[in-house]
This record gives sequence, C-alpha cells and structure tokens, in this order.
Amino acid sequence: MSSSKVSVMLCLSAVLLNSFMVMAAAGNFYEDFDITFGEQRAKILNGGQLLTLDLDQYSGSGFKSKNEYLFGRIDMQIKLVAGNSAGTVTAYYLSSQGPTHDEIDFEFLGNSSGEPYTLHTNVFSQGKGSREQQFHLWFDPTNAFHTYSLVWNSQRIIFLVDNIPIRVFNNLESVGVPFPKNQPMRIYSSLWNADDWATQGGRVKTDWTHAPFTASYRNFKANACVAGSSSSSCGVSTTASTNSLTDEQSAWQNQGLDAAGRNRIRWVQQKFMVYNYCSDLKRFPQGLPVECTRSRF
Repeated sequence: MSSSKVSVMLCLSAVLLNSFMVMAAAGNFYEDFDITFGEQRAKILNGGQLLTLDLDQYSGSGFKSKNEYLFGRIDMQIKLVAGNSAGTVTAYYLSSQGPTHDEIDFEFLGNSSGEPYTLHTNVFSQGKGSREQQFHLWFDPTNAFHTYSLVWNSQRIIFLVDNIPIRVFNNLESVGVPFPKNQPMRIYSSLWNADDWATQGGRVKTDWTHAPFTASYRNFKANACVAGSSSSSCGVSTTASTNSLTDEQSAWQNQGLDAAGRNRIRWVQQKFMVYNYCSDLKRFPQGLPVECTRSRF
C-alpha cells in the first residue's frame, strides 16, 4: 500500500474517532458488562474480578459490554469448559447490530474428553461472513486461563492467543472487500448448546450428565475507543498526563506484524490450522474470494 493511501486511511480514522474516548484500564465486570441471559447461571464474583458462565440442559448464559467500541485492542483471559465439553460452544466476539452488521469472532467448539478444542474464527463486514479459519490450540485451554485478544484498527484485524498472532484480516477495500470500520461494536460472550453442529459436525452430542458446564473469565482489558464520548483524544497519541493516550494505549492504532510476528503466525498456521476458507476450492468453485489472493500478513 502506498504511503499516500496509508496517510489518507489514518486521517479518516482520526476523523471517525473524533467523537470517541479512549479506555485503557483493567476492567471490572460489574462496571463494564451486563448479563444478557441465563439468570443465575451467569455470576460475577470476587468483587467484579471474575465472571463465570454456566450451561445446563435448560439454558446457557451470556454477557455483553456496556460500552461500544470503534477500533482498539481487547484482551480477555478465559478458562474453557473442562472434561467432556462435546456439543458446547463458548463464544467471545465483537459485534454491531442489524442486517448489515460487522462482527469479529472467537468461538471455542467443545469436544469429547481427551480430544482438542477447535478455535473457530470469522470476520463479518456489512453482514457478510463466510471467512472461517479454524485452529487446534497448542495447549489445554481448560487447565488454566489464557489470553485471547483482538487488535482492530483501520488497516487490519489481528487475532492473538497469549499474544501470539494466529490470524490477520487486512483492509482490502481498495479491491472491493468490505472492512469493518464504521459501526461501533460491543463485546459479547456466551456459553450455549450447539450439539447439532459443534462437535464433529454434530455427530457427538452433549452429555448432560456432566452439566453444569462452566467457562470462566478474568482480566478484561480494553485499550480502545469508546463510542458516544464527547472526548476527542482517541485519534491522537500524546501522554497520559494530558488525559489522553500513552504509547501502550496508542500502539494498536498502527499495529501490524513485525518479522517475529510473521514467524509466529506461520508456525501457528502451518502446525495448528485445521480449516481455511481460502483453501476450500470445493466451496468456491467459481474462484476463491478476492482477499485470498492477496498477502495474508
């Protein structure tokens, strides 16, 4: 991309972010989220430092952020359902609303005991998705908390696991590929039953004798621009003493992958990717989507 195009994109981003406020503090679940369904199955504990979601044969549970965000870095530590999690899905994602919504997805598809989780990722822009990439993780995500992060700026979206990049979706509007950039999105998460498709194509069903199933969340952090604020500091990188952005808070605005990051994402995609829509020629007999023919990183 030429330097002039990059400059234009950054200027547009600054204009869009002019009515947004940066948020860059570790979160408290009482202050930052609302329970959306599940009643007592969703619990905020330890003074707002821990949130748990349960799923039983009657209902799952979920939560959403009070704030909407337009660009930023979102981090959440999650410990997934342990044991036989077949049929369950733990979803963690950003989404706007409406038929032309934007969405950036992490979905963790459970499996039988001893079998790996599948991490399902997708990007929707202007209501169009079908950009799935799936991975097996290089660790057991049920033994301990791990950090799942989204970096979203005007140039790209980066999916990270424990700060290791696993996927990049670049802004390719120049060749006609829509990119999420105008619709503020909330953070959502839910634990629900999807045994008609989630595990081995629906062949393995949820074993309710193991219920309730539980996923746990902690250490939420948003270095991000909050919609609806009167502050104009979000598009400009200065110092915290002037009530605006620190280097850490603004790093996401231009974040890409350096040489080490490119090596890490190649390692992940070569060893742990189990599905890539950009390789599915049977699904796209008329030709792969345009973004699949461009540089991945």
